[in-house]
Amino acid sequence: MKKTIKLALSASLLLGATSAFATNGDLMIGQGAQSRAMGGVGIAKSFGAQSALANPAMISSVKNMEITGVATYFAPSVSFGSNAASAAAGSTAAPTMADSATPASVIPEIYFAQRINESLVYGVSITGVAGMGTDYKSTVAGYTAAQASGTNGSFGMTTALSIAKVAIPVSYSTSGFTIGLAPVLQYGVLQMNYTKQSPTTGAYSRSNNPKSSSTGFGYELGLSYDMKDAGVEGLTLAAVYKSKIAMKYANNIASALTDFGVKSVKSGDKLDQPAEIGLGLSYAMSGNTIAIDYKNIQWSKAAGYGDFGWKDQNTVAVGYEYATNSWAFRTGFNYGKSPIAEQANAQGNPQTYDGGAINFFNLSGFPGVVKEHLTIGGGYNISDALSLNAAVVYAPKVTVSYNTSGMTAGMVAQAGGNAATAGASTANVTHSQMGVTIAATYKF
Repeated sequence: MKKTIKLALSASLLLGATSAFATNGDLMIGQGAQSRAMGGVGIAKSFGAQSALANPAMISSVKNMEITGVATYFAPSVSFGSNAASAAAGSTAAPTMADSATPASVIPEIYFAQRINESLVYGVSITGVAGMGTDYKSTVAGYTAAQASGTNGSFGMTTALSIAKVAIPVSYSTSGFTIGLAPVLQYGVLQMNYTKQSPTTGAYSRSNNPKSSSTGFGYELGLSYDMKDAGVEGLTLAAVYKSKIAMKYANNIASALTDFGVKSVKSGDKLDQPAEIGLGLSYAMSGNTIAIDYKNIQWSKAAGYGDFGWKDQNTVAVGYEYATNSWAFRTGFNYGKSPIAEQANAQGNPQTYDGGAINFFNLSGFPGVVKEHLTIGGGYNISDALSLNAAVVYAPKVTVSYNTSGMTAGMVAQAGGNAATAGASTANVTHSQMGVTIAATYKF
């Protein structure tokens, strides 16, 4: 059974392995087509079996049995440029930007849920939920000192992180209250490679870090209350907690930190998936539904992310749906300020080497900096049993520039020069996203 689950997770990751920039940090803004069309809401708005990971309590809307298959075509557009290395060589030129060669990807999801009795519903979901990736290796022409950092100063950084989850949600309802619990098995794959310099010979070469997988366990706990029993028809209040999941990807992050001389990050190859706390409400009247979700994603307390300066992220999603017996229209908006904090100068002192290098790593390899997401979609019921739904998510371009002068000063010192004379440098990234999700649901 364990091997079967791992094969299913591996298949999920193979389809969405390299470019799943997941918009709220490294997390998809929502699961399923209906949720994404409504800005990623789902804590207090039920989408049947697809609610397994948004809030396990919300699968309680399933009447008999249903299964949903989902596929998302995800196409991020990312460019990066840094003059950290060229400034160390004495250049005063601004960074040259180059596009990441990471291709678009397809992210699969499958959901099942069945009602056992009047109070009890259970389900199973296998879902691609998170990831990031960049690919600048084509910008590196060779391995001489002049060529090693590449045309855009990225050192040919190539990253690929993909995360999938298997959840088994169970919900129990009584007197308007519903509690849901979902044990979660998480499977992740990470690989990082780049141009590196030998600390002994000074020669440049391409790293050969292996693709590494990791498995972790966690849980989700959800609550909801249908206010009609309190005399307020159509109003639902809900909350969810998602536990942190410990993950460790051998011979990747720690190898990169060693190769680039970063000593302040103590978490090594750990890259935990952060805990989340969420609150939601939805209000339905005459076919119209408005839903609002608030989430606190605790990046700072997750090993790896916290060590790289990621801060806790507050996100807000607002969604609207108009539904008839045969069709539905949905739209929404999602906002989450980038969790990646710039490692700046400390109290007027020059930036440390590690501070500049961490800024470089975040923007070149894991640039989860987009903020706003505009969403739209709809659905059509082909029959009482079969329905189709679709969503389009667009994240407008964001441009970020972080200081890497400490990294430049350290490179000058390593070459035997005077670090105090090193010029200023920056790392810069632009990032936008477009995603299209389609889903089919069959109700038995």
